[in-house]
Amino acid sequence: MLPISFNLNGKRVSLSVEPNATLLQVLRDQLNTIEVKYGCGEGVCGTCTVLLDGESVSSCLVLAVQADGAEVTTLRGIAPAGAELHPLQEAFLQHGASQCGFCTMGMIMTAYEFLQHNPQPTRAAIRHALEGNLCRCTGYVKIIDAVEAAALRMAEEKHAVR
Repeated sequence: MLPISFNLNGKRVSLSVEPNATLLQVLRDQLNTIEVKYGCGEGVCGTCTVLLDGESVSSCLVLAVQADGAEVTTLRGIAPAGAELHPLQEAFLQHGASQCGFCTMGMIMTAYEFLQHNPQPTRAAIRHALEGNLCRCTGYVKIIDAVEAAALRMAEEKHAVR
């Protein structure tokens, strides 16, 4: 067992992990972070996407020891202070962007990182950003609609603050 510690959604956690344990396994099994889902286990579906120091990663491909000293953010950690939901989460609800909901967490986390670097994306850019996230229920149109709507709302909120 190896001792590690990292910030999970802004809170420091310290624990011991097996050297070969993935970040996904540790998040779900040891830290009960059930919003991170196990999909393919091969980094293909995007379901287990989290942010590791602000970059979206497939947590099934990252060893937990690689997160030592890092900032790990899951769906629960993206809402702005004082808000219950992030604009992306609200947009997914408003636009019916999830059906079974299994892929939703990974979609939102990928879109969240994407919008940090691309605040005014085109629909084609959104589609390209989400290529690594698979959904078997929707036709992706509502997902792209939701990300586009969230981007507009976030831009309006940013402009209103100035």
